[in-house]
Amino acid sequence: MTPTTAPSAAPEAVPAVRLDHVGKEFNGSHAVHDLCLDIAPGEFFSLLGPSGCGKTTTLRMIGGFADPTEGAVLLSGEDVTSLPPNKRNVNTVFQSYALFDHLSVADNIAFGLKRKGVPKAEIRERVGAMVDLVQLGGMAERKPRTLSGGQRQRVALARALVNRPAVLLLDEPLAALDLKLRRQMQVELKQIQREVGITFVFVTHDQDEALTMSDRVAVMNGGRVEQCGTPEDVYERPESRFVAAFMGTSNLVGGVFRDGAVHLDGGPALPVGPRPGIAEGSAVDVSIRPEKIWLSDFEPGMPVVNGVIRETVYSGPTTTYLIELAPGVTVAALEQNTARARMEDRWAGGETVELAYDPEHALVLSH
Repeated sequence: MTPTTAPSAAPEAVPAVRLDHVGKEFNGSHAVHDLCLDIAPGEFFSLLGPSGCGKTTTLRMIGGFADPTEGAVLLSGEDVTSLPPNKRNVNTVFQSYALFDHLSVADNIAFGLKRKGVPKAEIRERVGAMVDLVQLGGMAERKPRTLSGGQRQRVALARALVNRPAVLLLDEPLAALDLKLRRQMQVELKQIQREVGITFVFVTHDQDEALTMSDRVAVMNGGRVEQCGTPEDVYERPESRFVAAFMGTSNLVGGVFRDGAVHLDGGPALPVGPRPGIAEGSAVDVSIRPEKIWLSDFEPGMPVVNGVIRETVYSGPTTTYLIELAPGVTVAALEQNTARARMEDRWAGGETVELAYDPEHALVLSH
């Protein structure tokens, strides 16, 4: 009987971008340390972090605008570390947009194609498709100075996409827009990325922006990646105190881990459930998101602790309560203002309340 052979596994896709132990040093100081990242083809990948964390320097190294001090940059498996920007199959959208005000919208979009010597008929076809894609129909002959900020952003995006790069680099392109327009453009930009199927590498300091748009997020701090994962991973399961604090709002409370709880100094013990690898008696931080705390309608089995309302903050859709658990230890609890919620039912300062939470949402972070 002829032995059967197990089918071979499908070959793993070559990363669109690979950073192989990349570092960058300026005047003896490391802006980026030993960075290793793989970004998949067609992925919307965000580099997120505060100013000075190394995210823009990382983007510039991918684009060829900065040379790594160490390591290698690979695009679709090709080592491009020593290649200049014009020799890499990438395009960049900058925060300033960098449009030519003396050229029309159509000529701005066509600029790179003309420099490459693309035939005129093909240029017209590709520019027309881009104008439609970014919803600028009827504006092709207008000058950029006559456009709104959101429209100028769309022109810059179309000019980059028309060249059909393998990777599009975006350096905080929405930062100059007002809040309402920025949120609208976040949705539109993600829709465009899905439609064109190009790998996007997006730099931002805005946590909501990264959570809204990304397939994966690398949270950077001090030139290093503190955590890389899906938006849900980095928000719901932070691996460090920095990530827990930087990603949205989190209650970070210090204490001692003992018998499955974090014991606060002069306050209650907060049950946290099993935490493998955390030694008994360790000094730790516990992180609980404000929206994970319940102030009413507790589910059976939830641990309950007492606190005193110190502040009530009404924000339209939500109300946030600042609750003192012990001297110097205050946590925030967030409640939705639903159709059934009444103003007179809100707690006032000085009232004693019970708060509860699922222990699985109390994350223990080692010092």
